[in-house]
Amino acid sequence: MRFVILVLLFLIFGYSLGLVVANNNEVAVNLLFTQAPAMSLGLLLILSIFLGVLIGILLALLLFKVFQNKWEIGRLSKENRRLQEELAQSNIEIQRLSQGTPADQTIYGDSQPHIDPIDTTVVR
Repeated sequence: MRFVILVLLFLIFGYSLGLVVANNNEVAVNLLFTQAPAMSLGLLLILSIFLGVLIGILLALLLFKVFQNKWEIGRLSKENRRLQEELAQSNIEIQRLSQGTPADQTIYGDSQPHIDPIDTTVVR
């Protein structure tokens, strides 16, 4: 079924293209700053369609690249914010651990018995 539809579309396109090319009316082409030589209307239509499709594809690719860059910038901004928050939490944790709590100092102080290096008495 797909093959039949493809053949029909190809035949319709070929017939339409033949009608356009068969139109031999000469028209003068006045561009914005210059005058192009006179050409057949069919050739002018085909050339116009081809250039329009080409320019449309190029603009679509350019626009897609712009949107792709915006999406990438947004994703990287979110990642940057997340990493900054993680860094801030890590810095807070480092400060907390480096200051030490009084309970830690008390335990450390009690665990070190005071030994006098001059004391010569022998404990039995």
